[in-house]
Amino acid sequence: MFKTLKQLTISTTVASVLIAATVGITHAAGLPDPGVKFVKGQTAIVITDPQNDFLSPKGVTWGLVGKNVTENKTVENIEKLFKIADSKDLPVFISPHYYYPHDHKWEHGGALEKAMHGLGMFDRKDALSTEGFENSGADWLNLYKPFINNGKTIVSSPHKVFGPETNDMVLQLRKRGVSKVILAGMSANLCTEAHMREFMEQGFEVQVVSDGTAAAQIPGIDGYAAAMANFRMIANAVRTTEETIKQINDEIK
Repeated sequence: MFKTLKQLTISTTVASVLIAATVGITHAAGLPDPGVKFVKGQTAIVITDPQNDFLSPKGVTWGLVGKNVTENKTVENIEKLFKIADSKDLPVFISPHYYYPHDHKWEHGGALEKAMHGLGMFDRKDALSTEGFENSGADWLNLYKPFINNGKTIVSSPHKVFGPETNDMVLQLRKRGVSKVILAGMSANLCTEAHMREFMEQGFEVQVVSDGTAAAQIPGIDGYAAAMANFRMIANAVRTTEETIKQINDEIK
């Protein structure tokens, strides 16, 4: 049986308290916080899935992620990252999520893959056509279009499950001499976390922007809390948007 809204709110609150306690314990136990030193020419911002289906109230996942997006001010914080990147001439890379008709013929998939296909998330009619793309769930949030469509932002090929193993993001970063990644976007415990893990495995330094992301919160599962635990244990640094922007201003001249 599904929990009532009150029960879900209590469960989410308890989960948040538990994760905060867990992070506190790891700090008390001496878990390192290596940090990332931003260097001009070596540092880039990577945004995963800044698309309507995740970040617009009209998107197909809003009922799952909307509360967390709103609480974290994720939409506004990603915009702030775009703005500081523009002012500092800091390169921005976008890792999008698109599904074409042939992707719906896959013969197997994980739970969230099945859910995404069932919802029609990120659907496009054709890999080489933009027919019906404008303002669709796969399109960029309108707020971000001036930044993404500015002729400077790098948009990689689409990742197909969660991580950049299935697109050319790592190649694009390497070819631009990037070794330090500021990571934000959607969704925290899925595509964003998967990108963080692969970037770390590939030898990048990664700083995750904690309120520049969000996740689904459903009965029994707090995706955001799960992601924060893993970010703290794996990434080089986890910082808020405010902290990250201050650091960029201090270190990128």
